[in-house]
Amino acid sequence: MNRLAGETSPYLRQHRDNPVDWYPWGADAFAAARDRNVPILLSVGYSACHWCHVMAHECFEDAATADLMNRLFVNVKVDREERPDVDAIYMEAVQAMTGRGGWPMTVFLTPAGEPFFGGTYFPRDQFTQLMTAIDDVWRNRPADIQQNVTALVEALRRSEQVGPAASAPDAALVDQAVQQLLAHHDATWGGFGGAPKFPSTMNLDLLLRRVTATGDPAAQQAVVTTLDAMASGGMYDHIGGGFARYSVDDRWLVPHFEKMLYDQALLVRAYTHAAIALDMPRYRQVVEETVDYVLRDLRHHGGGFYSAEDADSPDEHGHGHEGLFHTFTPAEVQAALGADAPAALAWWGITEAGNFEGRSIPNRLEHRGDWARPAEIEALRQRLFDARAQRPRPGLDDKVLTEWNGLLLASLCEAAAAFDRADWAAAAVANGEFLLRELRGPDGRWFRSWHADGTPPARHMALAADHACLVDGFTRLAELTGQARWIDAACSAADTLLDHFWDTTRG
Repeated sequence: MNRLAGETSPYLRQHRDNPVDWYPWGADAFAAARDRNVPILLSVGYSACHWCHVMAHECFEDAATADLMNRLFVNVKVDREERPDVDAIYMEAVQAMTGRGGWPMTVFLTPAGEPFFGGTYFPRDQFTQLMTAIDDVWRNRPADIQQNVTALVEALRRSEQVGPAASAPDAALVDQAVQQLLAHHDATWGGFGGAPKFPSTMNLDLLLRRVTATGDPAAQQAVVTTLDAMASGGMYDHIGGGFARYSVDDRWLVPHFEKMLYDQALLVRAYTHAAIALDMPRYRQVVEETVDYVLRDLRHHGGGFYSAEDADSPDEHGHGHEGLFHTFTPAEVQAALGADAPAALAWWGITEAGNFEGRSIPNRLEHRGDWARPAEIEALRQRLFDARAQRPRPGLDDKVLTEWNGLLLASLCEAAAAFDRADWAAAAVANGEFLLRELRGPDGRWFRSWHADGTPPARHMALAADHACLVDGFTRLAELTGQARWIDAACSAADTLLDHFWDTTRG
């Protein structure tokens, strides 16, 4: 067991038995690098990340690779969800070096924390060659290292030089933003740009506001096309509710199967707004099933909400496979439903050929927007849900993040009010009380992360985004309940945000 043994992050715990001598992010790691005069190998990921698991299995669990890492570097493992500040800095550096980013992120740093080379996923052979090359440059060509450091630090400094605007945004700027979004909208399958496609809920919210303000038919068509396609495709879990993180293809059919709390929060809000603003009651089903998923599978008994479910789940031999929990073969449907199987196969497009690695992701893409299930189909869905529940589940990241809970709290409040759901309102109140009880310190400062097994459970000081989401969540809770104590909580979080994060120079 390495130096991650005392960490509470599920992602860091996944690596505590690696032969790699991992350090958590902190002063000890940098001191060790200075003492040994070796670079830091920084590896950043998150627990629900499929390619993080792949690199861990290929590289970090391999004794020979780990031995090379330990001899040449001080190795630091970071959960990007616990430390988005660390992730953001070095991701910007990786993007400056390579033109792209992603996770797992692999960055080589000087003992002062300055990046000089990086990338994302590396297969074992390539990773071994890279480490050997980095070691050679470090020992024999220090001027090259310094040249890279200087260029990257200057690039990062330039990216931060954003001054205050001369004036507040006006209607012309909003018009320009709307037109740019519509120019990039996929009129056939919805979304913006090509594959991979992310939900882009903020884009949809802007377009929906445009519709409510002006009746813009092009904006409405873009919103409806996107929402219908996402909820009809495989990115949406038609058996258990909730959304995967993004779609690999442009049709929203094949997802990356991890389910993130923040996506559920933002998509609940998007479908709630559309259901009300566009008078489209079919979106209520998507909201209800997504909220049901969160309350069923992502809620701590004390009221907090967990962070994510993994993309991978184990087979009968214990080997992880992406999407195994969420996909079906006709034989599996037949075993669960017997003579009723043909109706389910036809409704969700489950075939022998499959649409993902020989298996089928249930979907309604051939009938976009038509997902309201007749009673007999709903009964089959419940039976498939029960059969699926007997499978080994994907891994659960059971840390509670303040930022994402604030997002979920705000969305839950809006949905509870829109659809008159007293049970959702009660869950929202319980979440607000959990946040106040567990994540606010005795001095009024907030923490970012909480885990039931931690000593103490709450760790890492909250960042600006945590406070902003708390302000929104508590304000929505005050609107929902009419209770002044939630306005007090929102004001307190806003005061702390301004006290500790306001940039008095640039705004």
